[in-house]
Amino acid sequence: MNKDKGQIWDRVSARLRAELGEEIFTSWFGRVEFVGLDNEVLKLSVPTRFLRKWLISHYYDRVLHASSEEYKKLEETIKSIVFSVRQPVAVKDTGDIDVTAKSQSPKRGSVGNMQKTGVFNDGSNENYTEYEGFQGSPLDKRFTFDSFVTGASNRLSFAAAQQVAEQLGQTMKFNPLYIHSSVGLGKTHLLHAIAWDVLQRTPEARVLYLTAERFMYSFIDALKNQDAIAFKDKLRGIDILLIDDMEFLQGKQTQQEFGHTLNSLIDGNKQVIVASDRAPTQLESLDARMRSRLGGGLVVEVEALDYDLRLQILRRRIDSKIAEDPKFVVHDEVISFLAERLTESGRELDGAINRIYANSQFTTEPITLSAVEHIIRDLMCSKEPRRIKIDDILRVISRHYGVTRGDILSERRNRSIVLPRQVGMYLAKRLTARSLPEIGRRFGGRDHTTVLHAIRKIEKELSGNQTLREDLGILERLLKD
Repeated sequence: MNKDKGQIWDRVSARLRAELGEEIFTSWFGRVEFVGLDNEVLKLSVPTRFLRKWLISHYYDRVLHASSEEYKKLEETIKSIVFSVRQPVAVKDTGDIDVTAKSQSPKRGSVGNMQKTGVFNDGSNENYTEYEGFQGSPLDKRFTFDSFVTGASNRLSFAAAQQVAEQLGQTMKFNPLYIHSSVGLGKTHLLHAIAWDVLQRTPEARVLYLTAERFMYSFIDALKNQDAIAFKDKLRGIDILLIDDMEFLQGKQTQQEFGHTLNSLIDGNKQVIVASDRAPTQLESLDARMRSRLGGGLVVEVEALDYDLRLQILRRRIDSKIAEDPKFVVHDEVISFLAERLTESGRELDGAINRIYANSQFTTEPITLSAVEHIIRDLMCSKEPRRIKIDDILRVISRHYGVTRGDILSERRNRSIVLPRQVGMYLAKRLTARSLPEIGRRFGGRDHTTVLHAIRKIEKELSGNQTLREDLGILERLLKD
């Protein structure tokens, strides 16, 4: 009967997922587990005290209502909910990479010393870095340097990540290391790989991997509990801090604290690695001082995957499936088709292979080109236009008009430079969501009235200037391709 009650919790979860949306549900309910139902009390467990407090303060009533409605179907009454914290256990070596400390003595940072640092498993196969009881965000054990597929677009970021992992404890050459890219191109993979590699080389290293969102909510939680000083001291005592999704760091006080932590770690020769979807100069929500500090180390961009790299990733994913199931066969023409049509991200490629494999398992039909085209039709039809950046506009304008980026951003007023500059501002307003002041800042620190003048000038000339209309058509196609 308790098993049936646990299955009802699956229906409660599905209901919450539909009400809250996939992103919120995964963030806050993805690691909630059913424990039991006793005397009209629903018992659930979570991996951390922070998550327990957050669910109680923000979602208790919603979970109680959804549970009450679903459990009525079993003629059960839910009057209250109890969230408990699961006991963490040390990760055991499961194969290809040893990520735990072997010693059981209470050395600094050993897994044997549970209150210091190490990698832990919360009982749901998710691994976490932890230091002094401060639990980091989940680490994926699949994301290692060995599993990272390199090509022209990501070779620099991969080399930088490897060097940072190898030089821990030495003079930091790249500090902070700032990796940025669009979604699904591998920056999170690189951060996880650094963490695993450091812990394999130096098990006693004090490593903490956090998403910016987790940092933010943890700091807010510390403020509420009047524990902010201890929070700061814990973070500043680590050897390597990895922050993911930096663009989501919000709140003036939280940003100030992160800035203090960043300065303290770098000044103390402790390594900081940050990942974001944009360059430091484009993080408008951060103050100028923090943007400057983030950009003061090594900034590397993981560029879009080219055809050859997409082909390598697909072959690697297919080989992994074949290792599990030798009957899984995908012909070269299908792989080439996928590499040509799926151009957005590595996650998109992974999803396509998973779909194709599942289809072959469920239907036993051969994996033909027409079958694959049907399986991934929504991936090809529902593509959003590529997000155009001002950097893209500057690059395309420079090539098309034969001027340098420096010329466009300069104060020079030659006709050969003024026209490309005004065209660039016009395209920035037309093709991006940037405001006039933001566009002016990116075009050499100009004010919004200059940008507005440029836009109106180009709009006025378009009606009678065929050459300009053709130029703009070419430039837009180049930017959207």
